[in-house]
Amino acid sequence: MSYPLPLGQITPTQIPPSQIPLSQVSSGQNSSSEQNKTQIREQLNESLKVRDRRLTPNDLRELLRRFSQEQTKIQELLGFLGFALRSFNNLNQFLELIPLVASRVTYTDGGALILFKNSGARLESIHCPVEGRNGISCKQVKMAIEQALQASLNGSQAMLDQIVSHHLGADVHLFGTSILVKNSVRGRLYVFSRAPNYTWSETRQKLMRLVADQTAVGIENNALAGELIKKERQDRELEIGAEIQRQLLPRTNPNIPGLDVAARCHTANRVGGDYYDFIPVSKCDRWGIVIGDVMGKGVPAGLIMTMTRGMLRAEVLNGHTPGKILSHLNEAMYEDLEKSHRFLTMFYSEYDPNSQILSFSNAAHLPLLLWRSQKVQTLDTLGALIGLEPDSEFEESEIRLQTGDVLLYYTDGITEAVNQMGDRFDEDNLRSCLQIACHNQLNAQQILDYLFEQVQTFTGRSRNSHQDDMTLVLLRVE
Repeated sequence: MSYPLPLGQITPTQIPPSQIPLSQVSSGQNSSSEQNKTQIREQLNESLKVRDRRLTPNDLRELLRRFSQEQTKIQELLGFLGFALRSFNNLNQFLELIPLVASRVTYTDGGALILFKNSGARLESIHCPVEGRNGISCKQVKMAIEQALQASLNGSQAMLDQIVSHHLGADVHLFGTSILVKNSVRGRLYVFSRAPNYTWSETRQKLMRLVADQTAVGIENNALAGELIKKERQDRELEIGAEIQRQLLPRTNPNIPGLDVAARCHTANRVGGDYYDFIPVSKCDRWGIVIGDVMGKGVPAGLIMTMTRGMLRAEVLNGHTPGKILSHLNEAMYEDLEKSHRFLTMFYSEYDPNSQILSFSNAAHLPLLLWRSQKVQTLDTLGALIGLEPDSEFEESEIRLQTGDVLLYYTDGITEAVNQMGDRFDEDNLRSCLQIACHNQLNAQQILDYLFEQVQTFTGRSRNSHQDDMTLVLLRVE
């Protein structure tokens, strides 16, 4: 709320009697005497005289013309301020105008804008009267406000007003209003005048409040523009990260003798933590088939996934067994994962097309589902999370695949998909869907598409609105 400060405030006794309207005369002091009322009316009549004569119609028209000009001037100033708000890209340029416009619309000698920031209050912009006008210099005003800011570093808004008024002097009328942004005081707008008969009318208060509101809009717009620029930059960075991740995932499914292969990864965000890969071993005599899931999602998980891919490929080239590969990977990644407070699950397997033997080892990932002879069973081994302990050991196992077998690698985004009622898709549903698809003798890609469609139907969400990364890798033995 705008309010006049007590120092230098005008009182009725300071106004010439001819300028005191009847409405300002206290009934307790003057209503008892008809003579006083008569004297006041006579004084008002005298004040309406121009050069010893009463106002004529021409005089009234001149007064109305001047009044209309003043109203037009105020409207133009406020319109200019609105234009500046829409046009200026630089907030500082806009804020420079605020004290000027505030002083013009309120007919004061000058104005000042103080903003409250995290570092403290500071004088943002100031409009001073012509040097020496009414005995106020720009240097004096600026020095007074800066001294007041130093003296009220941790003080309240009211204290700041009092200190500013004190430093300006008792003969200067100071009026202030708050700059409110989302119900938070972000600054103070002041106007000041040394004119002895200056009145802080309700109209002037409203005009100053309007200028303050425009100032708040400018500050908020600038903050929103900054957030938008920041978001656009983050979006570009995320898009670059997503593109890098897409390039790292297999672009096409490999041609592995004796296998029909299909795979797909849907990320909850543009950058995800799910990972799958097909790695040729010993000049394609064997194929490494891996699926992994980094705890969490988004950029941090995506960065760890990228690091995991590079390290795993390096370990595979050493020709170790699946269990040893996971053990060496855990040793290499343990320190980085511990610092980031994240873990990684992974199911690594190697397939030999000549012998049709699949050897595998599991680091706390979901077990493989194997459809064979009209039944679904699991393939699993014991093993801890990657990054949980530096010296973890991982068991190994193997199985000879048969014609018609279907192997499904998946991440928990599939089984933990939630519908509108809060129910999860879970492993039982996944097994049932796999059973139906395999029984209908679909190829690998058709089975994969069917499984994703069933998850989407269950959740009732579009393909790009799921809450977690979802990945499926499917092998069908031909």
